[in-house]
Amino acid sequence: MDSKDQRSQSGDAATSPPAARRAAPARRLWLLGGALVLVAGGLGVWWNSHGGNAAPQPVAAPVPQPSAEGHRTLTFPPGAPQLSYLRIEPVKAEPVPLIEPIPGRLTYDDDVTARVFAPVALRIVQPLAQVGDKVAVGAPLARVDVPDVADLTRAQADLRAKTAAFERSKDLYAAEVLAKKDLEAAENDYRAAEAEAARAGTRLRWLGSTAKNGGGQALQSPRAGVITERRVSPGLEARPDSTDPLYVVSDPTRLWALADLPEKDLAKVHAGEEVVLLVDAWPNEHFTGKVTAVADVLDPQTRRVQVRLSVPNPERKLKPEMFVRVVPSHSDQVLPRVPNTALVTEGLATYLFVETAPGAIERREVQLAFRGVEFSSVAKGLSAGERVVTVGAVLLNAELAGH
Repeated sequence: MDSKDQRSQSGDAATSPPAARRAAPARRLWLLGGALVLVAGGLGVWWNSHGGNAAPQPVAAPVPQPSAEGHRTLTFPPGAPQLSYLRIEPVKAEPVPLIEPIPGRLTYDDDVTARVFAPVALRIVQPLAQVGDKVAVGAPLARVDVPDVADLTRAQADLRAKTAAFERSKDLYAAEVLAKKDLEAAENDYRAAEAEAARAGTRLRWLGSTAKNGGGQALQSPRAGVITERRVSPGLEARPDSTDPLYVVSDPTRLWALADLPEKDLAKVHAGEEVVLLVDAWPNEHFTGKVTAVADVLDPQTRRVQVRLSVPNPERKLKPEMFVRVVPSHSDQVLPRVPNTALVTEGLATYLFVETAPGAIERREVQLAFRGVEFSSVAKGLSAGERVVTVGAVLLNAELAGH
């Protein structure tokens, strides 16, 4: 009995290692399956807490598309975003240009402008007028010291002495006390003194008294107007041969424009014609002018002729030395004018997009009377007052082509 038990124990001990080896893979499979269950459970918890029950995201509404009618008219629904990319403006009727704009500049009208120079050598003591001041004829501009005032005083004293001597000589000659040659000498002295006094007085004609401003002499304005330039300061010494004026007095409501006309366009511009002036400072305004003179000489370097124009400036928006573009035009031919950005060209045809109703835009073929660099005049197909797409015409043309 004891021997059998020992054999069975020894037999079990001999067979236990292979059974243990067979049980190890099974335990690993169970462990892996448990891990997968845990992972799946964790994913489920995360999904429920991070959007598993969240509401679905709203889908963006489709962009409303315009409808096309007969490949000519696009109709946009109210509030269509495409309309925000367009600029629609009413058309104005303007005179038809003769030629391309001519470059030019504004300057003073010399007929109403006075440039004040020093009539004699002088020194500025105190300026009395500032730029922008309105002055009358003879108004003091600056208090000055003038050494030549002594010359005038001396000339006037010499004239008085020579006048008295001449009068005495006439009396003595009448009494037959003085020879005729002495009378003639006295008369010559008188005439010379009179001329010298007149010369000294002429040089100091525009120097007046400044009793209200501390006494002394004053440089006076030769005309009424507005002071537009000033080049004086206390202590400045001025000479009559200076090239720069001390003051410029002008009427800013009247200006000149000087333009350079190309040789090929000389026959299209004549004195007395009305023109339109454009300036960058006021891009939405047109100013008028009149041709007053066309030069008789051609510049051999630029092959251009200078044209002078008179420009009224009642609101004083225009300033001397501004650059301008001069547009000669037909005064009797007025047509709708549109910017070139509103035009679409296909082959030989030119089109505009015209707003016929809110949201309804029609492509319309037009004929041009003049096409310039920036603007064009429409001869047929458009009327003044109609609303035209000036920005975005190319986009509309592409949209219409897609339909």
